[in-house]
Amino acid sequence: MKTVSVRDLRYDFPKVEALLKSGEEIRITKRRRVIARLTPEPKPEAASKPPLPDFLGRMRANFGDRMLDVTGAEIISADRDGR
Repeated sequence: MKTVSVRDLRYDFPKVEALLKSGEEIRITKRRRVIARLTPEPKPEAASKPPLPDFLGRMRANFGDRMLDVTGAEIISADRDGR
């Protein structure tokens, strides 16, 4: 645990901020008496993204290994023209 004075907090805050970012807990003193304690905010756990659907697996399940006569672009174009 590091100790900084109120003066350091006022005039050299980047140093104090760097200590907090590195995970240090800081005691703040005034006239050599501890008046406060700063603790870094706990890092949030990384929110995992949901897995993407397996489109290729779905296509293989529906169509197998056969090649389609029309391309995906043609299917989309026909679908858009039908609206």
